[in-house]
Amino acid sequence: MAKNISTKDLRLSSNERLFIKEDFPKLFRFPVVKNFLPKDIIFYTFNAGFKKKMDDLLIVFFKNPVPVAAAYSRTSTPSAPIIWDKKKNKGLCKLLIINSGNANAHTGSEGIKAINLYTKKASEYFGCPINQILVSSTGVIGEQLDVKKIIDVFSNIKNITQKDLYSAAKSIMTTDTYPKTILRKVKIKSNEINIFGIAKGSGMIFPNMGTMLAYIFIEANISKRILKNILSKHLDDSFNSISVDGDTSTSDTIMLFSSRSKENIDIISASDSKKISNIVKEVMFNLSQQVVSDGEGISKLMEINVIGAKTYKQASAVSFSIANSTLVKTAIAGQDANWGRVIMAIGKADLRINQNKIKLRFGNNLVASKGGMYKKINIKKLDLYMLNKKIQINVDLGIGKFKRTTYSSDLTHEYIRINGDYRS
Repeated sequence: MAKNISTKDLRLSSNERLFIKEDFPKLFRFPVVKNFLPKDIIFYTFNAGFKKKMDDLLIVFFKNPVPVAAAYSRTSTPSAPIIWDKKKNKGLCKLLIINSGNANAHTGSEGIKAINLYTKKASEYFGCPINQILVSSTGVIGEQLDVKKIIDVFSNIKNITQKDLYSAAKSIMTTDTYPKTILRKVKIKSNEINIFGIAKGSGMIFPNMGTMLAYIFIEANISKRILKNILSKHLDDSFNSISVDGDTSTSDTIMLFSSRSKENIDIISASDSKKISNIVKEVMFNLSQQVVSDGEGISKLMEINVIGAKTYKQASAVSFSIANSTLVKTAIAGQDANWGRVIMAIGKADLRINQNKIKLRFGNNLVASKGGMYKKINIKKLDLYMLNKKIQINVDLGIGKFKRTTYSSDLTHEYIRINGDYRS
């Protein structure tokens, strides 16, 4: 067995140990958006030195200050960027700076000082107020951020060509196996509006707002109030409905931007706002599905549907209890329809559940009802179903009218391999 050297090197600079390739065999395929350049936004990417080879710094420059709505992790151990953003930003953004390879989390006052230093330099170089700068970081927790690596790239921007959406997504990855991108179009009156976004996330995924990092852009003039309403409306059914390992990141961030310009259409009416909202909903759901479908070590995607609950809170508790159960996740990985583990996860979620009313199915295959095993289980059909890459666990609690759907990955040896040596 190869010697584990992770304790000798606490940096993520050699994170390329995953050797992400363009032809990486993805379990769940999503359309890749390449060669897309926005109208009023410029993407710059760099290898600042947080990683050995891959780009690890993204600078998003808006031609005009734009309104932004954001949601952050509710963890009691937030990263320095979250603390800084919430204190400094007033709802407009001219510059977004994202580094991967270092989370700048649990770094104390030094972490905030580091952000103060590089945002001050960025403010001077780009000619924008500090309160119009937003920052994000992702990577190893607890390592102090080397500010010089970020500051040094500012003077090189004039020599860098604008990058596309795919390159932007690639630069913010850590253990992701592929860049997560999406582009959708919506027609309002005679205008075709682009709505696009990027995300990163593969491990430490359990939502408490929006999971890991996601940035969505709308090429239209929209007020911050409308942006905020759209973001909050769709969080629960997208980023707040996925889980890989039950661990909420210190760095969870999602931002929704309106790229304002004189050429863009003004979104004012309720009907136009609804059209935009519907497409943003699709974008948020798609990006969240890309995150959970790229869960570290994933071999199967779990869709957990809970209906018949007394309250939405109860439906959520039961759904996530199943999604986060290591016993359920390992059974799914082993293609074992071990329905007893699901019953266990249901029971620990809420004491008000009546087990005699539960109906449990894997896909359309009924396995338990009326307080016990369904006596006419078709084992052959059930075993064939468990070979699928996407497994539905359908639960009817039979005690109410509320429902909730969540998505989760299974738990494999590969997850342990990745996270047993993450710091190297």
